[in-house]
Amino acid sequence: MRRAVLLAVLFLFSLVITSARAEFDGSELRVSGGVFRDEHGREVVLRGFNVSGTAKLAENRGLPFANVADARRSAQTMKQLTGANAVRFLLTWAWIEPQRGQIDHTYLDRVTAQLRAFTGEGIRVYLDFHQDLYSRYLFNKDSWYTGDGAPAWAASGYPKESCGICVHWGQNMKNNNAVTAATYDFWHNRNGVQDSFVNAAGAALAHVKNALPVTDFKLVVGVDPLNEPYAGKYDAGQTSQTWERDLLMPFYQRFRAEMDEAGWAHKPAFVEPLVFWNQNVDFFAEPGGLTLVPSLGERFVFNAHFYDGKAQSGILMPGKAGDGQYTQAFGTIRDRARALGTTAIVSEFGHPVAGFTSDKTPSVLKAIYQGLDSTAPGARWWSAPRGSVLSGSQWHWDTNYGRHRELMNDNPAKVKTDGDAMNDEHFSAVKLDDAGNAVLNVDRALVDRVYPQAVAGTTLAFTYEDRAYQTWQQIPLPNVRALVGSAPFAVLVWDSDGGSAPTELHLPGSLRSPLVVSSAASTAQGDKLLLRSGAGRQFALVTAPSGGDVAAAEAEIRQWYVSW
Repeated sequence: MRRAVLLAVLFLFSLVITSARAEFDGSELRVSGGVFRDEHGREVVLRGFNVSGTAKLAENRGLPFANVADARRSAQTMKQLTGANAVRFLLTWAWIEPQRGQIDHTYLDRVTAQLRAFTGEGIRVYLDFHQDLYSRYLFNKDSWYTGDGAPAWAASGYPKESCGICVHWGQNMKNNNAVTAATYDFWHNRNGVQDSFVNAAGAALAHVKNALPVTDFKLVVGVDPLNEPYAGKYDAGQTSQTWERDLLMPFYQRFRAEMDEAGWAHKPAFVEPLVFWNQNVDFFAEPGGLTLVPSLGERFVFNAHFYDGKAQSGILMPGKAGDGQYTQAFGTIRDRARALGTTAIVSEFGHPVAGFTSDKTPSVLKAIYQGLDSTAPGARWWSAPRGSVLSGSQWHWDTNYGRHRELMNDNPAKVKTDGDAMNDEHFSAVKLDDAGNAVLNVDRALVDRVYPQAVAGTTLAFTYEDRAYQTWQQIPLPNVRALVGSAPFAVLVWDSDGGSAPTELHLPGSLRSPLVVSSAASTAQGDKLLLRSGAGRQFALVTAPSGGDVAAAEAEIRQWYVSW
């Protein structure tokens, strides 16, 4: 095959300081061939944050933000500081259906208005019907813990809750009799409680679709039917895997049918396996990952979460995360999606930004993003670079971090203001300073990254070395290594379809005037790098301007990328 290689070496100093909207943005996404694709056939990667944990609280009546202006500022600053192109948008059953059979359309109007703050910035959205520990209404006013999800009428009549000796709120999922009983009843549809949830979700989806302009609804990618599902208790002879097959998957099929009825037939359901399936703390882990489900198909997305429980414990992983720390874990997510005939997304990941394990946060986040970007650690990427790029949404983006006023379990004597105001968590990547400006709680280099937002064809390999915390990418090509020096850099290799829509890479603030060495013609527009080429295999190296030998580096890359 003839491969025409055009060297484009550009020192681009853009006058555009705001985020650029490329001419091909705004098209609807589908799952096709194991990836997300837009209407132009481009492979799309979704990156961003959950918005936001505030939706789990009562202070803003189940909304992610205090008001539309707050949502709009969050969307703008998120895009400016991180280049996010998608968010997972939380809403909860308790506020949708506060009285049985009565949908609160005023709440849904407010949800839709806040959602439009993101679509108005060109940010894609997928909805998440969120729950933790089934419901806040299971917990007594003096409890150490709280939950979110089900309304009070669906959480009555259960025994007094107690977790016993628990060191993490998540242990309530297995140790709290009220939580396990209510969750069990949901899956067994006691008193029609699951029917009510599915019907309420369908009403919410229909409301959102009807309230959104067509252009905004095109930017809505799909729906997560239920956050972090778990059984509560197993029936005699039942296992975690048979529970997924016999109870969880039929629920997803019911929800899928409700989506179709509500006008969401062309948007996928982002379905999660049993929450414990990829937990790395052995005594908490359970087999899962929808392994007994023969296929999902392209109307579903395999939707995983990832948290390093060992790192969060402060005991089970005493050091920092290293190169390739999570390569196998994210490889398993890719493998499960492939086996199920669809694509994958990691809709939650993160690590505490404050507290006694927050010293690990830079290394953990770097390793997670490395796992999302590639199947290979930095030390081996150049010799084994192949692998798809995963979409993901970091937990979470809450500009009210440290400024909450949440009456925990409606107790006026327990006003939570610190951190996320939910079970003593500190995960928000952002907060407001004393002047009211959004500032990051993490190193910007970790979250404002080069990533392929849209690839005209098929991604073969991608890596980004952010230089945050440590350098893990080891470049074996001497002239490329000399050209890059100590600067951040990204490499993308793809099979181009030669279409009219360009390949788009997000450019972080540190690389807005990049040096681009590519077989494709390149143009920087604000925070986007646009690459246009004919059909065939292409490459692009993106780094900071350098005095190195560009021609020699290009020759090395050309020899390397056509050799595998």
